[in-house]
Amino acid sequence: MAEMRQGTCEGCTHDVLDPRDLKFQRNVCGYWFKPEDDAFAWRGRLGFARHGLAELLVFSLLLWILGGVFGALAAWLHPTLAIGSVAAFVVWLEVVWFFRDPERAAPSDADALISPADGVVTNVEEVADPDFPGGRALRISIFLSIFNVHVNRIPWTGKVTQVRYFPGAFLDARNFESAVRNEQLWIDMVDPRGMPMRCKQISGAIARRIVCWLKAGDEVARGERLGMIKFGSRTDLLLPTDAAREVCVKVGDVVKGAKTILIRMATR
Repeated sequence: MAEMRQGTCEGCTHDVLDPRDLKFQRNVCGYWFKPEDDAFAWRGRLGFARHGLAELLVFSLLLWILGGVFGALAAWLHPTLAIGSVAAFVVWLEVVWFFRDPERAAPSDADALISPADGVVTNVEEVADPDFPGGRALRISIFLSIFNVHVNRIPWTGKVTQVRYFPGAFLDARNFESAVRNEQLWIDMVDPRGMPMRCKQISGAIARRIVCWLKAGDEVARGERLGMIKFGSRTDLLLPTDAAREVCVKVGDVVKGAKTILIRMATR
């Protein structure tokens, strides 16, 4: 595997022996593997988020054991204890549903900026943001419940310029303060015309893990997977205030990552 490893990582402090080792380090590591050299690529074809397989397996094992225990107690002590088995099975179905990762194709409309997440639109507004180029931005916020697909997608073709992580609180993602107080990860991009864009992965009250495998310098295309947020969250998209020719969504709309058109972009 060392012979198949590509790239360089000067002063590398972690072992990267095969593609699995990049799971938690790709953002800061210069090593990479060609797709044909990834012996574990089949994990990405199972229909579930590759970066959620560990949780899926652990939760499945625990819930099936719990369901079996309640089933045995129901047979031994009292039939009503079977409710515990039913509850464990329902929770297991939700876990399986949560980690699903469906294949999706982006719309053919070349001017369409697509949703980076599944969920409900909670904000469509101009906001003051001193950290964003120009000091103001058009912000579209999407709330993801535990029933939504949580794999995030690239909304617009471009190049990643910076990836920044900020520790913080775990307020409900629908709370207006969550955008500034919660744990979050910012992905800054620039499109081929030089237009800046920022996608924020924001944790929620239940979500405690943000996953993003992008790093500065990556060339990305609409609809590609960029990461996921585990168990309820929020995704914000920030654009220049003059970027939109037409805003195609409003507060309360249900959107799907890589499929729903949020904005038709203006010609710059």
